[in-house]
Amino acid sequence: MTRPYLGNPKYTIEVLQKYHFVFQKRFGQNFLIDEHVLEKIIDSSGITKDDFILEIGPGIGTMTQYLAEAAREVAAVEIDSSLIPILEDTLKDWDNVTVINNDILKTDIKKIADEKNGGKPVKVVANLPYYITTPIIMGLFEKNVPVDSITVMVQKEVADRMQVGPGTKDYGALSLAVQYYAKPEIVANVPPNCFMPRPKVGSAVIKLTRYEKPPVDVYDERLMFRLIRASFNQRRKTLVNGIKNSGDFSLSKEEIENVFEKCGLPLNIRGEALTLEQFAMLANCIYEMKK
Repeated sequence: MTRPYLGNPKYTIEVLQKYHFVFQKRFGQNFLIDEHVLEKIIDSSGITKDDFILEIGPGIGTMTQYLAEAAREVAAVEIDSSLIPILEDTLKDWDNVTVINNDILKTDIKKIADEKNGGKPVKVVANLPYYITTPIIMGLFEKNVPVDSITVMVQKEVADRMQVGPGTKDYGALSLAVQYYAKPEIVANVPPNCFMPRPKVGSAVIKLTRYEKPPVDVYDERLMFRLIRASFNQRRKTLVNGIKNSGDFSLSKEEIENVFEKCGLPLNIRGEALTLEQFAMLANCIYEMKK
Protein backbone atom coordinates (compact mmCIF):
# COMPACT_ATOMS: atom_id res chain seq x y z
CA MET A 1 0.00 0.00 0.00
CA THR A 2 1.25 3.49 -0.85
CA ARG A 3 2.48 5.61 2.04
CA PRO A 4 0.82 8.99 2.64
CA TYR A 5 2.62 11.52 0.44
CA LEU A 6 0.48 14.65 0.19
CA GLY A 7 1.94 16.23 3.33
CA ASN A 8 4.86 17.12 1.06
CA PRO A 9 4.22 20.52 -0.65
CA LYS A 10 5.87 19.27 -3.88
CA TYR A 11 3.20 16.60 -4.39
CA THR A 12 0.37 18.94 -3.32
CA ILE A 13 1.43 21.42 -6.03
CA GLU A 14 1.67 18.60 -8.60
CA VAL A 15 -1.90 17.45 -7.85
CA LEU A 16 -3.30 20.99 -7.93
CA GLN A 17 -1.60 21.69 -11.28
CA LYS A 18 -2.65 18.37 -12.78
CA TYR A 19 -6.32 19.17 -12.13
CA HIS A 20 -6.05 22.98 -12.65
CA PHE A 21 -7.61 23.35 -9.23
CA VAL A 22 -8.77 26.83 -8.20
CA PHE A 23 -9.17 27.52 -4.47
CA GLN A 24 -12.72 28.46 -3.51
CA LYS A 25 -12.79 31.30 -1.01
CA ARG A 26 -16.44 30.56 -0.13
CA PHE A 27 -15.42 27.12 1.16
CA GLY A 28 -12.53 28.50 3.24
CA GLN A 29 -9.99 26.16 1.63
CA ASN A 30 -6.49 26.07 3.15
CA PHE A 31 -4.69 22.75 2.55
CA LEU A 32 -2.17 21.42 5.08
CA ILE A 33 1.36 21.00 3.72
CA ASP A 34 3.32 20.01 6.82
CA GLU A 35 3.99 16.34 7.57
CA HIS A 36 4.89 16.99 11.22
CA VAL A 37 1.55 18.70 11.87
CA LEU A 38 -0.32 15.87 10.14
CA GLU A 39 1.45 13.29 12.28
CA LYS A 40 0.71 15.35 15.41
CA ILE A 41 -3.02 15.36 14.54
CA ILE A 42 -3.06 11.60 14.00
CA ASP A 43 -1.13 10.94 17.24
CA SER A 44 -3.24 13.26 19.39
CA SER A 45 -6.53 11.88 18.08
CA GLY A 46 -5.53 8.46 19.45
CA ILE A 47 -6.66 6.52 16.36
CA THR A 48 -6.35 2.73 16.37
CA LYS A 49 -7.01 0.06 13.75
CA ASP A 50 -10.41 -0.53 15.41
CA ASP A 51 -11.60 3.04 14.79
CA PHE A 52 -14.04 4.44 12.30
CA ILE A 53 -13.19 8.06 11.46
CA LEU A 54 -15.38 10.83 10.13
CA GLU A 55 -13.31 13.45 8.32
CA ILE A 56 -14.89 16.79 7.51
CA GLY A 57 -13.52 18.64 4.48
CA PRO A 58 -10.79 16.31 3.16
CA GLY A 59 -9.73 18.79 0.45
CA ILE A 60 -7.39 16.91 -1.90
CA GLY A 61 -7.05 14.02 0.57
CA THR A 62 -3.89 15.11 2.40
CA MET A 63 -4.98 14.13 5.92
CA THR A 64 -7.29 11.40 4.57
CA GLN A 65 -4.22 9.42 3.47
CA TYR A 66 -2.82 9.54 7.02
CA LEU A 67 -6.20 8.66 8.54
CA ALA A 68 -6.63 5.70 6.16
CA GLU A 69 -3.23 4.35 7.24
CA ALA A 70 -4.08 4.63 10.95
CA ALA A 71 -7.77 3.66 11.13
CA ARG A 72 -10.02 0.75 10.20
CA GLU A 73 -12.21 2.92 7.97
CA VAL A 74 -12.68 6.57 7.02
CA ALA A 75 -15.74 8.44 5.71
CA ALA A 76 -14.72 11.84 4.30
CA VAL A 77 -17.46 14.44 3.71
CA GLU A 78 -16.51 17.06 1.08
CA ILE A 79 -18.83 19.88 -0.05
CA ASP A 80 -16.81 20.96 -3.13
CA SER A 81 -17.77 18.70 -6.07
CA SER A 82 -14.70 19.84 -8.04
CA LEU A 83 -12.53 17.99 -5.50
CA ILE A 84 -14.26 14.61 -5.97
CA PRO A 85 -12.22 13.53 -9.08
CA ILE A 86 -9.01 14.60 -7.28
CA LEU A 87 -9.95 12.54 -4.21
CA GLU A 88 -10.69 9.52 -6.40
CA ASP A 89 -7.13 9.84 -7.72
CA THR A 90 -5.24 10.63 -4.47
CA LEU A 91 -7.08 7.96 -2.45
CA LYS A 92 -7.10 5.18 -5.07
CA ASP A 93 -4.48 3.16 -3.16
CA TRP A 94 -6.59 3.01 0.01
CA ASP A 95 -9.62 0.74 -0.05
CA ASN A 96 -10.93 1.76 3.39
CA VAL A 97 -12.10 5.31 2.47
CA THR A 98 -15.57 6.43 1.40
CA VAL A 99 -15.90 9.97 0.01
CA ILE A 100 -19.31 11.62 0.44
CA ASN A 101 -19.98 14.73 -1.66
CA ASN A 102 -22.25 16.70 0.68
CA ASP A 103 -22.51 19.62 3.09
CA ILE A 104 -21.58 18.32 6.56
CA LEU A 105 -24.38 20.42 8.10
CA LYS A 106 -26.90 18.51 5.96
CA THR A 107 -25.32 15.07 6.39
CA ASP A 108 -26.96 12.44 8.60
CA ILE A 109 -23.89 11.52 10.64
CA LYS A 110 -25.90 9.30 12.98
CA LYS A 111 -26.94 7.19 9.96
CA ILE A 112 -23.29 6.91 8.84
CA ALA A 113 -22.26 5.84 12.38
CA ASP A 114 -25.05 3.24 12.43
CA GLU A 115 -24.15 1.82 9.01
CA LYS A 116 -20.37 1.95 9.25
CA ASN A 117 -19.71 1.60 12.97
CA GLY A 118 -22.66 -0.33 14.38
CA GLY A 119 -23.92 2.83 16.12
CA LYS A 120 -20.77 3.02 18.27
CA PRO A 121 -19.16 6.45 18.84
CA VAL A 122 -16.99 7.72 15.98
CA LYS A 123 -13.86 9.85 16.10
CA VAL A 124 -14.09 13.09 14.14
CA VAL A 125 -10.92 14.58 12.63
CA ALA A 126 -10.89 17.71 10.46
CA ASN A 127 -9.07 20.73 9.16
CA LEU A 128 -12.14 22.95 9.49
CA PRO A 129 -13.00 25.99 7.37
CA TYR A 130 -12.81 28.90 9.82
CA TYR A 131 -16.10 30.52 8.81
CA ILE A 132 -18.15 27.47 9.79
CA THR A 133 -16.21 25.98 12.74
CA THR A 134 -18.75 26.72 15.48
CA PRO A 135 -21.89 25.45 13.68
CA ILE A 136 -20.09 22.21 12.78
CA ILE A 137 -18.80 21.50 16.30
CA MET A 138 -22.03 22.51 18.04
CA GLY A 139 -24.05 20.50 15.50
CA LEU A 140 -22.04 17.37 16.37
CA PHE A 141 -22.73 17.90 20.09
CA GLU A 142 -26.33 19.13 20.05
CA LYS A 143 -27.73 16.57 17.60
CA ASN A 144 -26.63 13.73 19.88
CA VAL A 145 -24.34 12.31 17.20
CA PRO A 146 -22.41 9.36 18.71
CA VAL A 147 -18.99 11.00 18.99
CA ASP A 148 -16.03 9.80 21.05
CA SER A 149 -13.74 12.75 20.31
CA ILE A 150 -13.33 15.64 17.89
CA THR A 151 -9.75 16.56 16.90
CA VAL A 152 -9.80 19.62 14.68
CA MET A 153 -7.66 22.34 13.20
CA VAL A 154 -9.30 25.70 13.86
CA GLN A 155 -8.39 29.37 14.04
CA LYS A 156 -6.11 29.87 17.10
CA GLU A 157 -8.46 32.47 18.56
CA VAL A 158 -11.39 30.02 18.40
CA ALA A 159 -9.36 27.22 20.03
CA ASP A 160 -8.46 29.63 22.85
CA ARG A 161 -12.13 30.52 23.32
CA MET A 162 -13.10 26.86 23.64
CA GLN A 163 -10.79 26.14 26.56
CA VAL A 164 -10.68 29.33 28.69
CA GLY A 165 -12.42 29.87 32.02
CA PRO A 166 -14.38 32.73 33.60
CA GLY A 167 -13.02 36.25 33.90
CA THR A 168 -11.05 36.29 30.63
CA LYS A 169 -11.90 38.30 27.53
CA ASP A 170 -12.12 35.14 25.37
CA TYR A 171 -14.61 33.45 27.71
CA GLY A 172 -18.11 33.28 26.30
CA ALA A 173 -21.02 31.17 25.09
CA LEU A 174 -18.73 28.94 22.97
CA SER A 175 -16.44 28.21 25.96
CA LEU A 176 -19.39 27.14 28.10
CA ALA A 177 -21.10 25.10 25.39
CA VAL A 178 -17.95 23.17 24.47
CA GLN A 179 -17.03 22.57 28.13
CA TYR A 180 -20.53 21.27 28.89
CA TYR A 181 -20.14 18.52 26.29
CA ALA A 182 -16.40 17.82 26.21
CA LYS A 183 -12.97 18.27 27.76
CA PRO A 184 -10.97 20.64 25.51
CA GLU A 185 -7.19 20.46 25.08
CA ILE A 186 -5.04 22.43 22.62
CA VAL A 187 -2.46 19.95 21.32
CA ALA A 188 -0.56 22.10 18.79
CA ASN A 189 -0.22 25.66 17.55
CA VAL A 190 0.17 25.84 13.78
CA PRO A 191 1.65 28.86 11.94
CA PRO A 192 0.25 30.11 8.57
CA ASN A 193 3.21 28.74 6.57
CA CYS A 194 1.93 25.17 7.16
CA PHE A 195 -0.93 25.80 4.72
CA MET A 196 -1.51 26.48 1.06
CA PRO A 197 -2.69 29.17 0.53
CA ARG A 198 -1.47 30.76 3.75
CA PRO A 199 -4.25 32.02 6.02
CA LYS A 200 -3.87 35.48 7.55
CA VAL A 201 -4.12 34.13 11.11
CA GLY A 202 -2.52 31.42 13.22
CA SER A 203 -4.24 28.08 13.75
CA ALA A 204 -4.36 25.45 16.47
CA VAL A 205 -5.26 21.79 16.77
CA ILE A 206 -7.73 21.21 19.60
CA LYS A 207 -8.99 17.87 20.87
CA LEU A 208 -12.46 17.73 22.41
CA THR A 209 -12.99 14.50 24.35
CA ARG A 210 -16.71 13.94 24.78
CA TYR A 211 -18.00 13.42 28.31
CA GLU A 212 -20.12 10.33 28.87
CA LYS A 213 -22.16 12.51 31.19
CA PRO A 214 -21.96 16.35 31.34
CA PRO A 215 -19.96 17.68 34.31
CA VAL A 216 -23.00 19.56 35.72
CA ASP A 217 -26.57 18.46 36.47
CA VAL A 218 -29.15 20.69 34.85
CA TYR A 219 -32.91 20.07 34.62
CA ASP A 220 -33.33 21.85 31.29
CA GLU A 221 -30.31 22.17 28.96
CA ARG A 222 -32.08 24.55 26.60
CA LEU A 223 -32.98 26.89 29.45
CA MET A 224 -29.34 26.97 30.59
CA PHE A 225 -28.10 27.79 27.08
CA ARG A 226 -30.73 30.53 26.70
CA LEU A 227 -29.39 31.98 29.96
CA ILE A 228 -25.82 31.80 28.64
CA ARG A 229 -26.80 33.51 25.38
CA ALA A 230 -28.66 36.28 27.27
CA SER A 231 -25.58 36.74 29.41
CA PHE A 232 -23.12 37.21 26.55
CA ASN A 233 -25.39 39.05 24.10
CA GLN A 234 -24.94 42.08 26.34
CA ARG A 235 -21.55 41.53 27.91
CA ARG A 236 -21.31 45.01 29.43
CA LYS A 237 -24.59 44.70 31.32
CA THR A 238 -25.12 42.86 34.59
CA LEU A 239 -26.57 39.39 34.15
CA VAL A 240 -29.79 40.49 35.91
CA ASN A 241 -30.32 43.13 33.20
CA GLY A 242 -29.21 40.75 30.44
CA ILE A 243 -31.89 38.24 31.47
CA LYS A 244 -34.57 40.95 31.82
CA ASN A 245 -33.73 42.62 28.49
CA SER A 246 -33.60 39.36 26.52
CA GLY A 247 -37.40 38.98 26.69
CA ASP A 248 -36.82 35.23 26.70
CA PHE A 249 -37.76 34.33 30.28
CA SER A 250 -41.09 36.04 31.20
CA LEU A 251 -39.67 37.05 34.58
CA SER A 252 -39.95 40.41 36.33
CA LYS A 253 -36.80 42.10 37.59
CA GLU A 254 -37.92 41.31 41.14
CA GLU A 255 -38.29 37.59 40.32
CA ILE A 256 -34.86 37.54 38.69
CA GLU A 257 -33.31 39.22 41.74
CA ASN A 258 -35.00 36.65 44.01
CA VAL A 259 -33.45 33.83 41.95
CA PHE A 260 -30.00 35.41 42.25
CA GLU A 261 -30.36 35.77 46.03
CA LYS A 262 -31.51 32.15 46.30
CA CYS A 263 -28.39 31.07 44.35
CA GLY A 264 -26.13 33.28 46.46
CA LEU A 265 -25.05 35.41 43.49
CA PRO A 266 -24.48 39.19 43.74
CA LEU A 267 -27.01 41.25 41.77
CA ASN A 268 -24.25 43.20 39.98
CA ILE A 269 -22.43 40.12 38.64
CA ARG A 270 -21.80 39.81 34.90
CA GLY A 271 -22.14 36.60 32.92
CA GLU A 272 -18.42 36.42 32.16
CA ALA A 273 -17.71 35.88 35.88
CA LEU A 274 -19.92 32.78 36.21
CA THR A 275 -18.68 29.21 35.96
CA LEU A 276 -20.58 26.48 34.12
CA GLU A 277 -21.68 25.13 37.54
CA GLN A 278 -23.15 28.54 38.46
CA PHE A 279 -25.03 28.81 35.16
CA ALA A 280 -26.46 25.33 35.78
CA MET A 281 -27.47 26.30 39.34
CA LEU A 282 -29.13 29.50 38.08
CA ALA A 283 -30.99 27.61 35.35
CA ASN A 284 -32.21 25.06 37.91
CA CYS A 285 -33.46 27.84 40.22
CA ILE A 286 -35.39 29.48 37.34
CA TYR A 287 -36.77 26.09 36.31
CA GLU A 288 -38.06 25.43 39.85
CA MET A 289 -39.55 28.92 40.13
CA LYS A 290 -41.43 28.54 36.83
CA LYS A 291 -42.66 25.07 37.78
